[in-house]
Amino acid sequence: MGKRFILMFIVALPFLAQAQDKWDLRRCVDYAVKNNISVKQADVQARIAALQLHQAKMNQIPSIGFGSTLGTQFGRSIDPTTNQFTTTQLLYQNMGIQGDVQIFGFGQLKKAVNAARFNAEAALKDVARAANDISINVATYYLQVLAANEQIHISEVQIDQDLAQFKDTKSRVEAGALPELNLAEIESQLATDSAGLITARATFQQNVLSLKGLLNIDAGAPFELDTPPIEQIPLESLADLQPDAVFQLAQANQPILKVNELKIKGAENTIQANKALLYPRLSFGYNLNSQFSNALREVDPRTITPTGYTLAEGIVARNTNGEEYKIYNQTATYQYHNKSFNRWWSQYGSQLNENFRQSVGLTLTVPIFSAGNTSRVNYQQSKLNLQTLQLQQDQATLDLKQSIYKAYIDATSAMQKYYAGERSVTSAQKAYDFAFKRYQVGLLSSIDLLTNQNNLLKAKLQQLTNRYEYVFRMKLLEFYKGQGMKL
Repeated sequence: MGKRFILMFIVALPFLAQAQDKWDLRRCVDYAVKNNISVKQADVQARIAALQLHQAKMNQIPSIGFGSTLGTQFGRSIDPTTNQFTTTQLLYQNMGIQGDVQIFGFGQLKKAVNAARFNAEAALKDVARAANDISINVATYYLQVLAANEQIHISEVQIDQDLAQFKDTKSRVEAGALPELNLAEIESQLATDSAGLITARATFQQNVLSLKGLLNIDAGAPFELDTPPIEQIPLESLADLQPDAVFQLAQANQPILKVNELKIKGAENTIQANKALLYPRLSFGYNLNSQFSNALREVDPRTITPTGYTLAEGIVARNTNGEEYKIYNQTATYQYHNKSFNRWWSQYGSQLNENFRQSVGLTLTVPIFSAGNTSRVNYQQSKLNLQTLQLQQDQATLDLKQSIYKAYIDATSAMQKYYAGERSVTSAQKAYDFAFKRYQVGLLSSIDLLTNQNNLLKAKLQQLTNRYEYVFRMKLLEFYKGQGMKL
């Protein structure tokens, strides 16, 4: 018994996994928020803003840098360690550490940090805004898929009715109770309804494909939606979704308004930071340097050949008695040879120590005129940017309020259409039932029966549209209220 149960479980496991791997609206929204390209782009911008905030904070820390130059000199040049002219080829190296820190700048660095912080927070809120937008789009296509699936079911039921009528009419035509025209008319209706079923299935597949695109899922990947009974979807009372109350809540929770609000605060701090650049700045700087140089060639002692003596001109020498005597310099010919690589670096450490020098100082920078006074232009531009953001905020608030009032009007209209559609379906169903009974007893032509049948189908399809529109409009109001997009 146990082995049989295990075997049955293993066989049923793929079907259980498939049944559980259905996508409800919550899963679709969560997946889209994580994988949709627009949301990912907003996330990248948020990370860039976070880096800019980090850089603004680092600008407050004293800077330090190290530099070193290693090279060789040819021809007539100046020895960097002696400042004397030389014609000897030299190997030289300069190295130094330098840095500075701003002591006073009218709060420019602090304001720049504040501006970057508000912009980083705005970028995070913009990710939430993108997630909100994608949530609405996902919910729209999700409901469209459900509606298309219901339309398929209605079309399939209609075809079943057509087939039953066709079978009944055919038997009656064969018995001579009805003319063949009736059978041809029903057969034509069956073909029309079959084409409608094909169209409904194509619409369903197109809506699924659009939903996959929003979710960033491969078009060929398996995908099955969970289809909850629409009548079981909970809806708030329209009285609890009055537009004024919804708008008050939306102002506190809709990310688009938070994004603009934070951007405005960032722009205000940017104005103050740019204004500070118009005033003098005091900074402290330091510099540590050292140098090294060495000749790459030297006299080869093996090639020294004395050639005589020459009188040293301009030199007067005296002995202990005060008598002058002449001084002669010995002359010789010689040749140079290159030093080995190891001897290039002789006295390296001692020269760096002897040539080591330090400097510290204060620097006062007073902006007077630079490239058309760029700082002043940036200051004026930042004030205009603030005005632009304030106008965007006003426009976003106006658009949000209009969207909420429109959503309320649409929800009211959808509710009225839904209840009117129920009465229309009930009436069409009664008309069809009476027509079918009359057709059964030969008191109604097949054309009249099919007319009533088509009226019932149209009423059902229209009511299906009304139902999903009503649900979506109500859920949109709940979304603005801050309850998220859920079914």
